[in-house]
Amino acid sequence: MTLALLALIALVAFGTEGAIGFGGTVIAACIGAQLIPLDQLLPAFVPLNLAMSAWLIASGRDAIAWRVLVKTIALPVAIGAAIGLALFHLPAKHLLAAGFGGFVALLAVLQLVRPASGALSRVWRSAFLVAGGVAHGLFGTGGPMIVYVTRRELADKRSFRATLAVLWFVLNIALLVNFLALGLYGSATVELGGVIALALIPGLWLGERLHRYLDGARFERAVWSLLLVAGLALAIRSALA
Repeated sequence: MTLALLALIALVAFGTEGAIGFGGTVIAACIGAQLIPLDQLLPAFVPLNLAMSAWLIASGRDAIAWRVLVKTIALPVAIGAAIGLALFHLPAKHLLAAGFGGFVALLAVLQLVRPASGALSRVWRSAFLVAGGVAHGLFGTGGPMIVYVTRRELADKRSFRATLAVLWFVLNIALLVNFLALGLYGSATVELGGVIALALIPGLWLGERLHRYLDGARFERAVWSLLLVAGLALAIRSALA
């Protein structure tokens, strides 16, 4: 029963990421962690999320905003991710996660209530991207801050999804290397990966159809709503840890 529920959660996670370009790891970490310890679940999920990202990159390669990715996003996120990975075993990191999640939820509420369009100032953009990189390295949750900045930079839903896929691919390779170095790939993790893999192709199929269905306004609401849920889930789970 636990493995069946995990496969269902993975289907929702892959379908969500396929539809809007992020959220898969957040769903897996926040919901799946109620069934499976996170130090087993994330190492099992990340390699399959790499496959998801590779598919999104291939299918949307003509829509990738390389200029925004290379000139605006890459360096501050890389700096933040390096800091996050270095602090991976920080004893009190759940307190940081709680504060981070609450801040993300607040930003999402502001966007839902009073939407702001256009790019952020350079200072705020860099600060948010570094914070997003730190969060990805620490918690492996896809960096909601990165999503916030990228959405402000890229209005087109296909470009937004494809550009994020490139970023997640690179960041998840770093996570995978870190997990390997920590020796987290035991038999239990491999078994979990096999169960999660059953949901990958159905999740891709579902995500593609949802992506086509969502018009600009629905896509916008879906992005900020999921960020709100992600921020609250991260804050609550971390506060109770």
